[in-house]
Amino acid sequence: MLKLYNTFGGKFETFKPVDKDVVSVFTCGPSVYQRAHIGNMRTFLFEDTIVRYLEYSGYKVVRGMNITDVEDKALKEAEKEGLSLKKLTDINIRKFLSEMRFLRMKIPDYLPRASEHVDRAADIISQLLANKVAYWYRGNVYFDPLKFKGFGKLFGLDMSRWPKRRKRFHQDTYPGIQWNLGDFVLWHGYNKGDHVCWKSRLGRGRPSWNIQDPSMIVDYFNDTLSIYCGGIDNLYRHHDYTLAILESIRPFPMARYWMHCQHLFVNGHKMSKSKGNIIYVDTLTSQGYTAGEVRFFLTCVHYRKRLNYSDRRMEEVASKLRGFRRIVAAITKRAGKAAPVASKISAAVKKVFAEKIDNDLDVTGAFDGLNDLLSGLDIDGLAAAEASGIIRSLKEIDCVLQVIF
Repeated sequence: MLKLYNTFGGKFETFKPVDKDVVSVFTCGPSVYQRAHIGNMRTFLFEDTIVRYLEYSGYKVVRGMNITDVEDKALKEAEKEGLSLKKLTDINIRKFLSEMRFLRMKIPDYLPRASEHVDRAADIISQLLANKVAYWYRGNVYFDPLKFKGFGKLFGLDMSRWPKRRKRFHQDTYPGIQWNLGDFVLWHGYNKGDHVCWKSRLGRGRPSWNIQDPSMIVDYFNDTLSIYCGGIDNLYRHHDYTLAILESIRPFPMARYWMHCQHLFVNGHKMSKSKGNIIYVDTLTSQGYTAGEVRFFLTCVHYRKRLNYSDRRMEEVASKLRGFRRIVAAITKRAGKAAPVASKISAAVKKVFAEKIDNDLDVTGAFDGLNDLLSGLDIDGLAAAEASGIIRSLKEIDCVLQVIF
């Protein structure tokens, strides 16, 4: 039985989808004002792993991933680069999808862009205004968290800290991972000189980052999501904002399971342009690492633990995978063209894998268990058909791991 750590409530729970026939998964996608780095890719690979394992376990999965192509940061970056917003974001979206495929990620069923859902965002804001949980102020629209019962329940926010005097936060995003204790913006009304805006039922303007996920979710999912995923930084502000918005307009919970991936650091420090330590996928491939080795490194530490990149650690992890692949190559050679037959060893391969992955996606434990199991094999003593059966089992589980073959 698959057990997942549910951020909502902070405990392990046996996985039971909302709909037993179709598991709905929505994952926070990239903000495409810049290229995705390997820290971003770590989160997307964790999300890919959960989708692949659910499918391996027999579920049909329908997944959506939003693309944030309209926000303060994107507008500033486009102006800085002398590009239109669409030109800038199109470049980064193409690169992102290319790197997803390179790292053997499944492309989600739905990849909506925020810029394509402006009217839906305006519709939702109109509902929030009618429900009196949002209000106009100086041409913008803000959400009042005090009007939503249970605000901050995902994070476990202590609402006794909330200021008595009203405060408004006007920007799409703020640096750092801390709470903004006040009202958050939903709609940026038009100001003279704005180059990016839309005509809507709210007038001219653009949707804030905070309303964009809800505007994309409601067009594709009309029930409680089975799983909602994202990076740990989204646990501060963003996901509680999204939850409050959706649960203010729909009479059911936003998601049953919430899952968050921890950060990737570089030599003990957060990645940043100012530190000059941002690493991209092609930074690693230019050093000779394969797609499988990059994927393995980014998934080799449990998703709820911080992963630290260093050149030395990258090489150690890649070497570990190469060693395992040499064992698999030897078993493959032993198998030859023999038809596969089930055996205790082939069954043990799948058992070790499932026991670990069922424990909150313990990819590390699964790989180490497989490595221990196969390292102790007398490969020369295997019958060809038995060796072929082991390879068949490995290929089946590699539909999830995507690093063995």
